[in-house]
Amino acid sequence: MPLRLHYLIGTFFGTGFAPFAPATVASFAFMVVWWLAWVFIAPIPLWVTAALLVVVTVVGIKVADRLEKIHGEDPSLVVVDEIAGMLVTYLGVTAVPAGLVIGFFWFRFFDIAKPLGVRKLEKLGGGGGLGIMADDIGAGVLSCLATHATLWGMARLGW
Repeated sequence: MPLRLHYLIGTFFGTGFAPFAPATVASFAFMVVWWLAWVFIAPIPLWVTAALLVVVTVVGIKVADRLEKIHGEDPSLVVVDEIAGMLVTYLGVTAVPAGLVIGFFWFRFFDIAKPLGVRKLEKLGGGGGLGIMADDIGAGVLSCLATHATLWGMARLGW
């Protein structure tokens, strides 16, 4: 794969070059793209989200690994891991604005705080592309649970 394609994928179409908080910018951009896909294409079935997650993860590991060799350990311009984490977060979440925004905020919280062993996932496989992707997927699992719990609670309260 050409290096330009590594940068295109790894930076999620350049969002990784944002001068401030590139991971947040990439996560927000993905949230908007995901919403637009639901609005203009069709509701996205769970199996499609899961399949896309697998593809993004496999490709992301290779891309992150190569870009890390060029830019140093876990470079901030690599945000493909945020995309994988957001896909995990949105598993089973209907793309209503409240669900998307709640998921975005939970993901950013868990990605930054890295609680419950999420930080340890960075060292999976000795670091590199696997470690870069793994901690965001771990944060995505916690975010998915928190998002579903929040939406369930809101529904119970009649919101």
